[in-house]
Amino acid sequence: MKHLKVGLATAFMLLLLTGTAFAAAHGADAPLLERPEINIIFRIATLGIVLFIIWHYAGKSIKAFFAGRSKSIADEISGMQARKEAATAQLAEVEKRIANLEAERQAILAEYRAQGEALKATILEKAEKSAAQITSQAKRSAENEINQALERMRAEMADLIVDATEKLLKERLSAQEHEKLIDKYLTKVVLN
Repeated sequence: MKHLKVGLATAFMLLLLTGTAFAAAHGADAPLLERPEINIIFRIATLGIVLFIIWHYAGKSIKAFFAGRSKSIADEISGMQARKEAATAQLAEVEKRIANLEAERQAILAEYRAQGEALKATILEKAEKSAAQITSQAKRSAENEINQALERMRAEMADLIVDATEKLLKERLSAQEHEKLIDKYLTKVVLN
């Protein structure tokens, strides 16, 4: 039944449109349509019928389209608002960091200076320990060399004394006294 009404409305509209088009094409044959008020009424009626048909067949789709579009625009606006708030918070944080940048720089420089001083003190301490160890080793080496030199000198002196004594004894002792002295020391050695 509904399709019948739509079909009849469509046919009536087509009839009106063709009648209007025919009357416009043959100006002398349609004196009624030449009057401006009748012409406007037909145009308004035609427009109303076309709008009614469009609304009837596509009304729900148009409503859904505009409702969906309205909702997507509202969602987009709320998303933009959230992004704006996040950007504002981020901007405030960056501005705060920029404001504190000089203080941060001073703190970092002070920290590096303190670390440098600590490293310098450590290096100086190690250098002093190394110098003390080197000095101690040098003293020990010098003492060892002095002791070795003294021992060599004593050995040389002993050799020189033995040589000098031997010379002296050879000059002063005769062969008989020499043999007596050897026999005496041999008996001492044997008895001990």
